[in-house]
Amino acid sequence: MKNIIVTNNPMVKEDLDNIYFIKGTYEDVLVKVRDLLHDGYELISSPLGASIRMLYSPYRSVIVGEKKKAINDFHIEILENSISTYKKNMEVRNPDQKNADDYAMIDFKLLQSALQEAQIL
Repeated sequence: MKNIIVTNNPMVKEDLDNIYFIKGTYEDVLVKVRDLLHDGYELISSPLGASIRMLYSPYRSVIVGEKKKAINDFHIEILENSISTYKKNMEVRNPDQKNADDYAMIDFKLLQSALQEAQIL
């Protein structure tokens, strides 16, 4: 199975293969994943972070699986809800750039865990 990691995390870009690197925000990553799902790819990892605090991260990495013939409406609904949740929470807050390096490391570790759990790594 060919998986793609959609990320804006430079740490992930440096250390892993099959990366679709986004030069943009957390929201830009979610939008790209949504676009891939509309194109028939499947969602492998959660589009939102492990906690509400992770929404303030400037970085996000999401795993999508290989392209299928049929579009998975449930996965698209998950992504649409994730984008809505992200926007709602960020209306009153900006990404925490002060701790960006820490967030990059956390995102990378969570991604590694997701890859291991999905038996991809």
